[in-house]
Amino acid sequence: MFDMGFAEMMIIGIVALLVIGPERLPSVARKAGAYVAKVKRFITNVKSDVEREFRTDELQQMLKQQQEELSSLKDIVNETKKDVDLGSIEKSLRDSGEEVMSDYNSMSDSDTSKNDEPQAEKISS
Repeated sequence: MFDMGFAEMMIIGIVALLVIGPERLPSVARKAGAYVAKVKRFITNVKSDVEREFRTDELQQMLKQQQEELSSLKDIVNETKKDVDLGSIEKSLRDSGEEVMSDYNSMSDSDTSKNDEPQAEKISS
């Protein structure tokens, strides 16, 4: 965390021994260690909170983009529904189907009558 080597730690220990004294040094070292641990936990918590917020912001942005795309797709579908009148298409298809059926029936009737005439001539001859 502080990026200190062994030599720096020895100098700090000697200065602390001279300033604090040998009687109080162990309790002060424990308190200093506890404070360092609290600071490390605090930094870790802050980092995780910041990362969580960044992820939340990213997810919210993604959700917003998806909602915008969905909205545009709904608009396109509604526009297409307006442009395409299903009732008129259905009527047009039915009319076309009826025309085809009537043409087919008239063709089959004429074919049947043509086939009947030659057979009648063959029988009479």
